[in-house]
This record gives sequence, C-alpha cells and structure tokens, in this order.
Amino acid sequence: MSDVHVYTSCNYYYLDRAKVLATSLKRHNPNYTFWLLLTDYPDDVYSHDWSAEPFDKVFWSTDLPVQNVNQWMFKHDVVELCTAVKGPFLEYLLAQGCEKVIYLDPDIAVFDSLGSIERLLDTYSIVLTPHQLEPESKHEVFAIQDNELCSSLHGVFNLGFVAVKNNKQGNQFATWWSDRLQAFCFDEKDKGIFVDQKLCDLAPCYFSELYILRDYGCNVASWNLGHRKIKITDEGTILVKNDTLKFYHFTKLGPIGDIMTERYAKDNVEVYELWAWYKRKVIEFKDERLPKTWYYGYYANGEKVTNEARILYRHRKDLQNYFTDPYSTEKDGGYYQWFLVNA
Repeated sequence: MSDVHVYTSCNYYYLDRAKVLATSLKRHNPNYTFWLLLTDYPDDVYSHDWSAEPFDKVFWSTDLPVQNVNQWMFKHDVVELCTAVKGPFLEYLLAQGCEKVIYLDPDIAVFDSLGSIERLLDTYSIVLTPHQLEPESKHEVFAIQDNELCSSLHGVFNLGFVAVKNNKQGNQFATWWSDRLQAFCFDEKDKGIFVDQKLCDLAPCYFSELYILRDYGCNVASWNLGHRKIKITDEGTILVKNDTLKFYHFTKLGPIGDIMTERYAKDNVEVYELWAWYKRKVIEFKDERLPKTWYYGYYANGEKVTNEARILYRHRKDLQNYFTDPYSTEKDGGYYQWFLVNA
C-alpha cells in the first residue's frame, strides 16, 4: 500500500468536479489515499451518504487545528477560504504521519500515473509547477499580457498542485505556508497578495530542497496551452510534446474557460476532446439535491455576509474581541446588527 495521500479543497458547489478528480486519480493511482477537505457545512435537510462517494476520507474545515476557527473563516470569501485551508490541512496530514502528500485543485483531472512525482519526493522535499515553461514571443502581445504578466501578478507557481515530503524541510515549508495562509490568504493583489499562491514565489529562496517541475504533462491549462500541443496516439496515450499528460487543469468551466481555451488551443482538436469529456463527467457527477448556497456566506439568521462586513471585521481587533462568533445573531443581533447600524 502506497503512503501517498492526495487531497483537494472545495465547497458543495465544486463537489461534482472533486468527484471527477477523485475517480480519475484512483483509476491511474489506485493505491493513493484521497481526502476531500470540505469548506462547507452539513445541511440540516439533506443528509449526504459519503460512503457512496469516491473519497477515501472526508474532513470538515471546522475541524482544522486553527485558533478561533469561526472567526478566521468569517474573514474570507469562498475562494479565499477554500485556498486558506490548504496550508493548515497539509500540516495536519504531515502530523498524522502521511509520508508523501500531494494537493490537487478540484477542477483537475488525472490521466496517468503520478509515480514520477512520487519518486521526486524520494529526493526532494517540495515540488511546485510554474504556470509557464517557455517565454512568449515579443510579437504576441496578448499572450504576454495573458500569461507572463498575469503569472507575475497572481504568482509564478500554480498552487493547484503542490507535493510535500514528510521530512524536516517539508514540514518547515508546511508550517511557513500554513502560518502565512492563516494570516494573509486574501485576494489583495494591490498589496502583493493573491490567496495562497503569490506567497510561494518566495519558496525557492527559502527552501533549498524545492524542485521546480518542468514536465509539460503536468498542470496543463489555458495559461500555457500556447506551448503545449496535445496529441492522442493510436494506442490512446495522451502526449504533451514528448511528455505523457499526467493531469489537466480545467480552470474556469464555462464561457470564460471556453474563450481562453479557443484563444490558445486554436486548431488543437485534442484539447476540445478533453474538454468535451470533462464536461460530460461533471454533468454525470452533479447532484441537484446538494445545498445551493455556501454555508459560511450567511449569518445564522439567513442574511448574506457582505464583503464589506468581512473586510471590516478582518481589520478590527475590537470587533473580533467583542463578537467572538461573527456568524451568530443571538446577542442583540450580533455582528450582523452592529454592522447594519454602525458601518
């Protein structure tokens, strides 16, 4: 039995995508243990049968070893929180004795064995993938803006993937990343922050045992399709240049994703075949019974938490000290009522 543990983080809205990830991972890596880190809450009406799902283990964000976890979660919107939890959960898995841990975004699908990544962790402590592996032509201004400049703004590495070994430097990385995410995992690009990702621009400077994975078959996505022509052999092997396709990042499912794919895939028909397959799988795994709203986006009285309320609470220690559970509306209406009157 392999001691490789793979996890993803999402809320109910992305559960269909997480199922595609889990089933595709297990198809090619049956001995890996797959964890779903769910940043949502069990619905009072709908009781979900997790034993029928393709996940080996399900872990709820409220069980993370984070101080004042409700306060901490309240400070984040859904994207910020689903990325912020990645660091504390990585620490948790390493503390449980997991030898090798891989994180994959829920909108990824696996198409081959990840054994090459597993073997890298025999030598290195941390593995990251850059958004880009080749510079754009100086004549491709839109590509420079979409890919190079956008990567500079959001982070050199795509944190839809990270692999860590349970050794001294692997744990040092996990602790550093977790600490920073608990304090700074916000979409504040004007302050040099983009959720969990931009921070890791510093990781190669801090951690000498970090390996930058330059495999064209890893983390293929719209932001690098211009340099990653895909073909499918007669035997059914999917190749990206000379590398086998390990995993594809199906980011921004919908019109935006279609536009960016068409812009850079151009006449690479195999890319559209992959997308058609992915869209069918997402529909196959969709469960209309699931809650339609994000639990942590609402106060206890059912009113929506605004971004303005989150940001004010994030920066006001006096409010955090007084309203220890900002979701609660019991004590004179709680933070919800205070914000209505005073903000």
